Amino acid sequence: MRSIDIGKSGVAVSAVIMGGWQAGLKDWAGITDSMSERAVKASLDAGITAFDTAESYGDGHSERVLGRALRGVRSRAAILGKVFANHLHEDAVIAACERSLKNLGTDYIDLYQIHWPSGSFGMKPVPPEETMAAFCRLKKEGKIRAAGLCNASVEAGEKYARHGGIDAVQSPYSLFFRQAEKSLIPWAAGRGVAFLAYSPLAQGFLTGKFKVGHEFEPGDHRTRNRLFSPDVFPRVIDCVERIRAVCRPLETSPAAAALAWVLSEKGVAAIAGARNGEQARMNAEASKIALSEKDRAALSEAALPVASIFMEETLMWYPPERKGRSNP
Repeated sequence: MRSIDIGKSGVAVSAVIMGGWQAGLKDWAGITDSMSERAVKASLDAGITAFDTAESYGDGHSERVLGRALRGVRSRAAILGKVFANHLHEDAVIAACERSLKNLGTDYIDLYQIHWPSGSFGMKPVPPEETMAAFCRLKKEGKIRAAGLCNASVEAGEKYARHGGIDAVQSPYSLFFRQAEKSLIPWAAGRGVAFLAYSPLAQGFLTGKFKVGHEFEPGDHRTRNRLFSPDVFPRVIDCVERIRAVCRPLETSPAAAALAWVLSEKGVAAIAGARNGEQARMNAEASKIALSEKDRAALSEAALPVASIFMEETLMWYPPERKGRSNP
């Protein structure tokens, strides 16, 4: 599998990165630790060598699961961790990183990311220079190798980059959600910064698994996803069928095509979750699909009835009136 350079840090990650939100268990249903550990091992076997997690995914549970799964094979993997928005003061960043290192059972994190920028969720703002001072200190001590920023605007990226450097940015990007195409993706490319796309399958809505009348299990956060709202979900179903029609001559599935579409964007890696080994292997296989410009355009057009709703959105997962915490 091809790799993506994380800025000029010397860190490289596989083009497909396994996402670890599900492994945290909170906000998801029907997943066990053993399933997540098998998915990590299947990912490694399939060529996926980078794993994204966060301290907030199940209050460290995702980190602990990943640490167990990588025991004995840590040198084969790149770990992408995150510090949450309530831990952005310098001492709090250091303490959060130490907890994550302990949870992961490692002495370094390859890419450490600010999960949400200062001031998110109504929290008291912390000056970017204070947060980045902690990142610089952690780099100097060898506890992190690269610094990243998630869920941020270009303006926020500029502010953080001025105080120690940003090697990667992470934001949602998929056939259904393309706002990054006119903001963070070109900004990152111009700065030599890696762009990591999370939710490339729109949290499963692009897989074609969900039909009219679908009900998620209790505890599954996707019941609050805007794509599942009564005014949008019928369009989602229609778009997936349009995508399926584009996929037939390509002899591939909507999920594989949607992931390949994201990966066809130059310099972009895709963070795809996997709740079992089969999904991990399917994600890896999608990296082998080479879409022509014609195929990419056809997929873009097929998804446009949903994508057009979110063209100006920077966050899409919850209704506009919900301003509380979101974990991706």
